[in-house]
Amino acid sequence: MPTVYLNGHYLPAEQACVSVMDRGFLFGDGVYEVIPAYGGRLFRLAHHLQRLQNSLDGIRLGNPLSDHAWQEILDEVLKRNRDRAGSDNDQSVYLQVTRGSAAKRDHLFPEEPVPAVFVFSNPIAKPDPQLATRGISAITLDDIRWQYCNIKAITLLPNVLLRQQAADHGAAEALLVRNGKVIEGSASNVFVVREGVIMTPPRGEQMLPGITRDLVLELAERHALPYDETDIEADSLHQADEIWVTSSTREIVPVTKLNDLAIGDGRPGPVWKSMIELYRDYKEAVRNGIRS
Repeated sequence: MPTVYLNGHYLPAEQACVSVMDRGFLFGDGVYEVIPAYGGRLFRLAHHLQRLQNSLDGIRLGNPLSDHAWQEILDEVLKRNRDRAGSDNDQSVYLQVTRGSAAKRDHLFPEEPVPAVFVFSNPIAKPDPQLATRGISAITLDDIRWQYCNIKAITLLPNVLLRQQAADHGAAEALLVRNGKVIEGSASNVFVVREGVIMTPPRGEQMLPGITRDLVLELAERHALPYDETDIEADSLHQADEIWVTSSTREIVPVTKLNDLAIGDGRPGPVWKSMIELYRDYKEAVRNGIRS
C-alpha cells in the first residue's frame, strides 16, 4: 500500500481523507506540481518549486512550506515508496496545495486560510520502445480552457475533456488552438521543427511554462541547436518536418501523425533523435548525482 503525506502526517493512501468542505473539493481552489525523480533524486526541483510558487502567487495563496521543508517531505515520500518503484527507483511525485476548509461554502476567500497539503508518488513507467520508431498520433482541437493557463491549477476538467476527445479519435494527445495559433497540448507543451530549427510557442498566460519545455531549450542552446520561441500557426503544422510534445513524465515524444495525416515521412525525425539523447544524458546525470 503506498504511503502519502497529508497535512503533516505520513499514512497509508487508503487512510488519507480530506474534509468535504475543502475548497479544492468544492471549487477546485488549489494548485499542483508533478516532479519526476530518477534513482530517488528529484529532477529540477528548484524549477518545479519556483513554478509552484508562481502558481500560488497567481491564486493569491501563501506558500505553506519553505523550499527546504518541501524537499524533506518529497524525499520522505519517495523513500517510503521505494519498494514499489522497482530496481531503478524512478518515481513521479504529485503535490497539491488547496486553500483548505472553511465553515461554509462561500466564493470569497476565508479570512485566515489554512492550506491543505497532499503528496503522493507513483512508479514511472518505462518509455515505450516503439515510440522511437512509430511516434504517436495527435489531433488539433479548439482551446476551451480558461485564460490563466500559466497557473498550474487543479481545475483540469477542460483538459480532461480535450484529452478524452483525442483518445476517442484514437490519438494520444490534443494540440490546442486559440485564435489560429497552437498553444500547447492538453497535458504537454508543443515543439515544431522546420529546416532544422526547433520552434515552440512563447511563454504567456495562455500556456503553462513547462519544466521539460525549458530544459529542451536549455539543451538546444548548450549544444548549438538552432531554436526559436515564436507563434506557430495551426494551418502550418502539416508543413512541419517534425512535431514533439513534452511533459515531465512523458519526456519528449515525437508526433508522427496529426489529424490522420503523416508528419514528415511519418517517422520520428533526426532532430528529435538528437534531442532525446541529450535529454537522456541529462537524466542519467541526475540519477548519478551529477546534476539536479
